[in-house]
Amino acid sequence: MPVRAPWRGSAPAGRIAWLAVAVVVLVLACAVSLAVGARGLSLATVWQALTQFDPADGDHAVIHARIPRTVMGLLAGGALGMAGAAMQGVTRNPLADPGIIGVNAGAALAVVTGIYLFGVSSLSGYIWFAFGGAAAAAVVVYLIASMGRDGATPVKLALAGAALSAGLYSLMNVILVSSQDTLDRFRFWQVGGIAGRDWSVILPGLPFLAAGALIVLCTGRILNSLALGDDLARGLGQRVGLSRSVTALGIVLLCGSATALAGPIAFVGLVIPHAVRLLTGPDYRWILPFSLVLAPALLLVSDVIGRVVLLPGEVPAGIMTALVGAPVFVWLVRRGKGAGL
Repeated sequence: MPVRAPWRGSAPAGRIAWLAVAVVVLVLACAVSLAVGARGLSLATVWQALTQFDPADGDHAVIHARIPRTVMGLLAGGALGMAGAAMQGVTRNPLADPGIIGVNAGAALAVVTGIYLFGVSSLSGYIWFAFGGAAAAAVVVYLIASMGRDGATPVKLALAGAALSAGLYSLMNVILVSSQDTLDRFRFWQVGGIAGRDWSVILPGLPFLAAGALIVLCTGRILNSLALGDDLARGLGQRVGLSRSVTALGIVLLCGSATALAGPIAFVGLVIPHAVRLLTGPDYRWILPFSLVLAPALLLVSDVIGRVVLLPGEVPAGIMTALVGAPVFVWLVRRGKGAGL
C-alpha cells in the first residue's frame, strides 16, 4: 500500500501544527462531555463551574459529577489508542487490537471468576481481577509464541492470541450459562463504558497507566525498526526479542488498565492509528502521541452521542465506539491512502 502523508518533507513543523489541532479537538470534546447529557448546560456554565464552583448551584454540581466520567474517557481512550498503535507495530498486523493478544478475553474470564467464586459486585473490585487476567493472558500468549526457533514472530503472536482467546471465552461461557446471577452482574461490565465510574475506580489504575504510557511513548524508534522486519532491525543493531518484550510490557499495562477500568471497548485502538497515519505517515514517533490525543476524543464524542441518542436512557460508550468507528474504518480502508505499517 503506498505511503502518503501530508508535509512529509517539511520537517516536523506540519505535524506539530496538526498535533496542536488535535489537542484543540480533545479540549472541545472534554468541554462537550461536561456540558451535554440528560441535563444540557452551556459551555459558559461549564467554565464557571470549573473556575468559580458554587456548591449550592445545581448546574455546578452536575458538571462536577461528570468530571470523573470525562477523566475516565481521557485515560481509557489514550491508553487504548497508544496500545493499539504499538500493538500494530509489534505484531506488524494492521488489524491488531487488544483482542489479538488475549487481553479482553483474559480480563473477562477473570472478572467472571471474581463474581462467581468471590462474589465481587463493584467496579472497584472488578479492576483488580480484570487487570490480573489481562496481564496473565498476555504473558501466556507471549510465552506460547516464543516457543520455537524464530521466537515470538508477528504471525505466531496473532495465532497464539486467537487460540487463547477462543479457549478463555469458552471457559467464561461455561461459568455464565451455569450461573444467572453471575451473568446479570457481568453483562454491565462486558458492554464497556465510562459511565458510573468514580475516583475510587480511577485512582488505582493511574500508576499502571502512567507506567505503560511512559514505556510505549519511548518505543517510537523501536517500532520504526521493527516495521522494517526482524532481519533489517537486527542489522540496524536492534535486539529484536528484548525490544518486542519491552514494548509488549507497555502494551499490557495500557490495555490491561483500560480494559479493567472501562470494560472491553472496541475499535478505538484499531481505527485511530489508521486515521493518524494519514497525517503522520509510518513514523511511530508521531503516531503514538497523535493516538494519545485523538483516541480519547473519539471515545468522549462516542460517549456523548450515547447519552443523547436514546433519552432518557443511555447507550454505553463501548457500543457507540463500534457504531461510530466501524464506518470510519471502512472509509479508511476503501480510501486506500493510509500509510503502511
